[in-house]
Amino acid sequence: MSTLPLGLRPAMGWNSWNTFTWDINEQLIRDVADRFVADGYKEAGYEYIVIDDCWSLKERDAEGRLVPDPAKFPSGMKALADYIHSKGLKFGMYSCVGTHTCGGYPGSFEHEFQDAQQLAEWGVDFLKYDYCFKPRQMSGELLYKRMSLALKNSGRDILFSACNWGEDGVYQWIRESGAHMYRSTHDIQDHWESIKRLALSQLGQECYTGSFCHNDLDMLVVGMYGGSNNGFIGSKIGGCTELEYRTHFALWSLMGSPLMIGCDIRTAEPSTRDILLNPALIAINQDLEGRGAYRIKPEPQWFHTDEVFILVKVLTDGDLAIGFFNLSDDQREISLQFWDLGLPYASGFSLSLYDCWEQRELGVFTERYAPTVPGRGSHVVRAKLARR
Repeated sequence: MSTLPLGLRPAMGWNSWNTFTWDINEQLIRDVADRFVADGYKEAGYEYIVIDDCWSLKERDAEGRLVPDPAKFPSGMKALADYIHSKGLKFGMYSCVGTHTCGGYPGSFEHEFQDAQQLAEWGVDFLKYDYCFKPRQMSGELLYKRMSLALKNSGRDILFSACNWGEDGVYQWIRESGAHMYRSTHDIQDHWESIKRLALSQLGQECYTGSFCHNDLDMLVVGMYGGSNNGFIGSKIGGCTELEYRTHFALWSLMGSPLMIGCDIRTAEPSTRDILLNPALIAINQDLEGRGAYRIKPEPQWFHTDEVFILVKVLTDGDLAIGFFNLSDDQREISLQFWDLGLPYASGFSLSLYDCWEQRELGVFTERYAPTVPGRGSHVVRAKLARR
């Protein structure tokens, strides 16, 4: 398990909601932990196994404590946490700022300190904290600060994942609340238009992510192919193509979003594993400085649209991660002038480029690089200065 300070880098893990929603149980969670180790996810950096909504009974006990559903989790949460920890992984759970969760189970409103203590006793390492059924007159900002204070004084390091869907001007106050990551979007769907909409909504918000408070664009749908038990998420809308999933993963990686897998990794296709385990893109996402990517628009005489753009992420070692994104439906040549990176010809430097998808060197380029990118596609390179 990571020994870095909590929240230094974007979280990496798996969450039960996108595929299984309410249909969860302890054997499923144990199986996912086993596959994390066997299939290389742990080695690649994924560490959190997170149970989402619908894990408890509908009522608290006589002492006001949350009660795991004995039909779903007969061994209890402490035993499940112990199993996940035995694999060298971390355990995450779910609650809500409101009186009830989005699924109608008990929320943590006015139980924040009690619930934080209970989570710590169970051995929980991650809390996803949703935004349903918040009393109308209560400040969401205050409620996130309240749970942050409770978690930080629970006696255990628990990563705080705020999930208020980008509401209430969250960008202006979430960092000082103490949250380690925060949802800036509404729920993702296993559909290209959803991925595209969420990505475009965060262009211009690059300054609102960074170490210890990462902008979360929602969980990944890579590899789901419509395989959700929930029609809104995916079962009624058909999923995405492999190309679209690659673009999805590249966008989340360069934009610094946490990488929380949402597919059933027990049955994932080899192509899905290739995307999720891509070492070059994970390295970009997990770069130690955690800087947001800045956007470069291609020349306006060619593209009068926000659907075609370049993202540039400054990396700790002086390299640049550069993503060429074509969210339109047609193939485009996307031209990058190195002058726009702060690299004029007079500097005496060119750029040596490494293709992160193909995992091969592309050569050295001077002044300009212009790949052709298919519709709904991406091209990601890692650029290193090379003296001419």
